[in-house]
Amino acid sequence: MNITLLVIQHIDHEEPDLICKVAAEHGMQIRTIRPDQGEELPDPHKCPDTIALVLGGPMGVNERFSEELSWLNQELKWLSTWHRLEKPVLGICLGAQLLAQAAGGSVETLRVGEPPQRLKEVGIGAIHWLKKSSEETLLLGLGTSMLVLHWHGDRIQLPEDATLLGSSLHCAEQIFRIGRHAIGMQCHLEVTESNLERWIEADHAYILSALGPGGVNRLRNDWDRLGMHLQESGERLFNNVFRQLKDICSS
Repeated sequence: MNITLLVIQHIDHEEPDLICKVAAEHGMQIRTIRPDQGEELPDPHKCPDTIALVLGGPMGVNERFSEELSWLNQELKWLSTWHRLEKPVLGICLGAQLLAQAAGGSVETLRVGEPPQRLKEVGIGAIHWLKKSSEETLLLGLGTSMLVLHWHGDRIQLPEDATLLGSSLHCAEQIFRIGRHAIGMQCHLEVTESNLERWIEADHAYILSALGPGGVNRLRNDWDRLGMHLQESGERLFNNVFRQLKDICSS
């Protein structure tokens, strides 16, 4: 069976990176669509043997009603139909937020402490698993925790039928699934070393606002020490994801 990975990309530098490498190893064909550039999404009813990959971006789900982001509201409607049809989908960061919203959840600003203060979660940090791998095949080979790249300032409020799988210290809703067909990741494991500098250049001001004047060097140094480990963990997780989502395509 020829499976297509339908990549929905929202900004130049937030590419599928490592996910495309793993998808190619699974024999998938890659098709990329840019709704932000006016490209139309396909009719969900006419997409057999297709896994949707909805990527991230600096825009927020709650900005979708602004005139310049009308395409994002249309994408959310499209994703709502895709989800209702129980077609396989993986959402990353903004994509995970869109997926949660499409399934009946919501998105709000990430705040911590008392009184609550806004937090931008940026940099390499740990998430811990809330399920055992014996209960969740998505977590096979991943131990009890994993390092990931954080790059966000919002928090997902999951729909009631979601299963939360992974949390970080400051943001509980990191990795989740809805049924077996929909998987969301607030964090990033798809970023490769060759593309990290493009992220830093594009989001330089955002990094400074989150981590202060030493934030960029800290991020680079952390990647030098830990980036290879992130890549290896990411490959294991994305392999687990595709094994599950490919089964849905064939069922």
